[in-house]
Amino acid sequence: MHKRILMIGLVALLNACGGGTGGVGPSISQLQAQSLKYGQTAVIYVAGNYMRSDMIADTATCTNPSFSSASTPDAAILNCKVTATGLLPISIKAANGEVLLSTTLTVPNPQVTLTTSSGNMVMELNPQVVPATVDNFLKYVNAGYYKDTLFHRVIMGFVIQGGGYTTGMVKKAGQGTPIALESNKGLSNTRGTLAMARTTDPNSATSEFFINLVDNPSLDYLSDASPGYAVFGKVVQGMAVADAIAALPTGTVNGIQDIPTIDVTVSSALQTQ
Repeated sequence: MHKRILMIGLVALLNACGGGTGGVGPSISQLQAQSLKYGQTAVIYVAGNYMRSDMIADTATCTNPSFSSASTPDAAILNCKVTATGLLPISIKAANGEVLLSTTLTVPNPQVTLTTSSGNMVMELNPQVVPATVDNFLKYVNAGYYKDTLFHRVIMGFVIQGGGYTTGMVKKAGQGTPIALESNKGLSNTRGTLAMARTTDPNSATSEFFINLVDNPSLDYLSDASPGYAVFGKVVQGMAVADAIAALPTGTVNGIQDIPTIDVTVSSALQTQ
């Protein structure tokens, strides 16, 4: 009889600790984003008690949410792919549908830090307006493509252009498929803005980009016959570096004009936000 009472008491204790089939339901006390960058996998820490792998996360514009295998009952790690900027509602539910936590995070506009031999520039991108162009640029950034490329075209009072050549004006291999032009979106080629370079074919942009040194309305979309160039961001720190690059002497290399006589090399391009 005493043995049976002892066994019943043990089962009750296990249930109270979440170890039985009934158990105490999961609870969440805090949610905090460690990494929340547009276009990348988010890392979101969820603190609580008795959390289980069968919890369900609804993350709206953060796709394919799942809890990491490294999660514990006290500290779950939620991963998802961030596909938009702005407000990001998150709701976490127990397996039975009970809402454990609802909150809203904010995804900032992506920023890229360009480290060059002339100094650093921070560029903020605009995926809300030109998502295909931003995604294309970030693809090259996150693949490390821009390392050792040059600012190979410099015209004072106009633009500085880079992203496609290495030392000696050697075309860098590995460029992807050209993208469709997103120039008719209301963004203008004003001083400090970042735009995609292309050939005479409107849909030919790949990795090359330029920074406007002055307002260049002639580069904006005017009509289908004069589609202009797609603006997709702006320099938010380091415009003085762009101006310094523009002041360098230039010459002609292999028949190509406006090449700086001193190499301006990109050592890294990192998505820092």
